[in-house]
Amino acid sequence: MPTPASISSMLPSGISSNRGHRRRGIGRTAVRGWGWGALLSGLVALIGLLRPPAGEAAQLRLTQERALRVAFPEPATIERRTAFLDDSDLQRARQLAGSDVALDQRVITYYVGLNGPEPAGVAYFDAHRVRTLPEILMIVVSPAGRIARIEILRFSEPPEYRAPDSWIEQFRDQALSDGLSLKGSIVNITGATLTARAITEASRRILALHQLIKPLDTVSNRGYD
Repeated sequence: MPTPASISSMLPSGISSNRGHRRRGIGRTAVRGWGWGALLSGLVALIGLLRPPAGEAAQLRLTQERALRVAFPEPATIERRTAFLDDSDLQRARQLAGSDVALDQRVITYYVGLNGPEPAGVAYFDAHRVRTLPEILMIVVSPAGRIARIEILRFSEPPEYRAPDSWIEQFRDQALSDGLSLKGSIVNITGATLTARAITEASRRILALHQLIKPLDTVSNRGYD
């Protein structure tokens, strides 16, 4: 598996706030005079080299740059923006997210995807603790204000507690409502309730911030850039 550095090096250009990354080519190698046994042994050895150490696959799936390109493929452009919340903003965001959702961050960085002049959505990165170890999600909000996709970038708990992709699909097209909860339309994960709760709360947190910041509003809001 490529390292985070090598994955980042293959990132296409177009993210306006980040430096460009140089592409690396992979040269062709001719294989001559090898028996099938030797070739098979070589392939097995190569797979062993590419296989990440135990636990690493559960730790890292995508870099931030690569995740953004998954959300907004070329030729879309990506703009990095920042919002600054004051006390009243923070209080309002907490009310929107719900009393069970932790929300203390005052500086919010987000990424707007653009297809020409048209918005493709907004990506947020949310880092939180599941049980005792961290998880990092990319949550993409559509121009309609609904969840378009969720990607797990890092999951540090044991891999058996990681949310399956099929479970995450139930968040697609969810809006900020009472139904976006484990007591509503979100089905729990048997044996991994803390994971289910963490992702559900992160979704509510991001949708609340999105509703407050209004990043796709054409009217410039005081306190945001």
